[in-house]
Amino acid sequence: MKIIIIGLGTTGRTILKSLSSEGHTITIIDENKDKIEHLIEKYDVSAVVGNGARLDILQEADVKGADLAIVLTNSDELNVFACLVAKKAGVKNTIARVRNPEYRKQIMDMKDELGISMIVNPERETANEIYNLISLPSIAQVEYFAKGRVWLVEIVAEKGCTLIGETLISLGKKLTSKVLICAVQRGNSVVIPSGNFLIEEGDRIHFTSDVRSLRDFLAEINLVKSKLKNIMIVGGSRIAYYLADELSKKKYTIKLIEENKANAENLADELPRVTVVHGNGTQHDLLLEEGIEAMDAFVALTDIDEENMVVSMFANKMRVKKTITQIRSDNLYGMLGELGINNTVSPKKIVANRVISYIRALSNTRGSNVLSLSRLVNSQVEALEFHAKKQEKIYDKPLRELKIKENCLIACIIRQNEVIIPGGNSCIKLGDNVIIVTTHKNFDDLTDAFE
Repeated sequence: MKIIIIGLGTTGRTILKSLSSEGHTITIIDENKDKIEHLIEKYDVSAVVGNGARLDILQEADVKGADLAIVLTNSDELNVFACLVAKKAGVKNTIARVRNPEYRKQIMDMKDELGISMIVNPERETANEIYNLISLPSIAQVEYFAKGRVWLVEIVAEKGCTLIGETLISLGKKLTSKVLICAVQRGNSVVIPSGNFLIEEGDRIHFTSDVRSLRDFLAEINLVKSKLKNIMIVGGSRIAYYLADELSKKKYTIKLIEENKANAENLADELPRVTVVHGNGTQHDLLLEEGIEAMDAFVALTDIDEENMVVSMFANKMRVKKTITQIRSDNLYGMLGELGINNTVSPKKIVANRVISYIRALSNTRGSNVLSLSRLVNSQVEALEFHAKKQEKIYDKPLRELKIKENCLIACIIRQNEVIIPGGNSCIKLGDNVIIVTTHKNFDDLTDAFE
């Protein structure tokens, strides 16, 4: 595909890094010459220095006939206008980043007229992910497939979890819940486990399940945690606003600490059901004074990763049931598990995953059969949902008779309204949706998973 990326901030660079290995023809546009020169040296891309909302700059970038323009500058207004200009210049599809909550509804209502195919809001989508983690206190991460009927869930094998010391074979004999463990992260490495794989304390386990089976499985392995009620948020960012607003509507008790006085006053006005405290949420005495020990969940959302890590470690020491930490730097992920930081969010990665999933789905109309995609374990693993839309020789044969590629697992089969956790006798049929988990990159067809 021919793709244009306008605006190469942290999110733009993350998307560029993801796309660069997928065989697309990519052109980047940014007003920062030094940034462009650095990225040209690092990736095989074309580039133009300039304002991506100007028609002459887009024409210089030869955007006519491009499949997609992704517009990610720091200005919502510029992003919307650039999409409109790109569409007029001959780009087939556009994605705009729009952060301001005041713009969202009207832009959603007008996006066709504005030439926008998709809107992404890193802050709102990050807040949604945090909300899900608070709503499901036993899990560390969840991805949804098959329109929400299938969940890909991450848990941590904490002390007391009955998975520890078991192999997948022994678990299959003991557990009655229908789930499939499809990836395990241990330290910085990740494996697609075989039947003899032995689970250890601290392993991060990814498995597929439907909603009912998830509850049963968590109960069987002794990982059911009580509902969270009292939530403390440190940092008054847009993410914090979206999160506090949504939580307060669901009758959670929220305390939000913000250091900037004017911002704290604005948040207090906009969030009448939230207790907003003006102060430095990274200070030991203030956290104790505001009752961190009585909190069920703690969310660190300052702009500094290291501050988020330190206050999260303190929350863990205070025995807060669930701690969620915003981490923006890729370089820090390797040490988080060692520090006891198990629940993290990254706005740039959340948006990058959404954009990559959209691109794979867009390719679907051009021959691919990817419906959705999620990247896990710092992008080391891909979970892809395929539609079995044309007859293949692998259909109607038991999976045990087929040769599946190494480091590749058939994680779930969806047949009409039935969710099937597959075993050796399961078959893929024409019309099924199939979820595959793999460490291989760039699968765009169901048959790619087979030898």
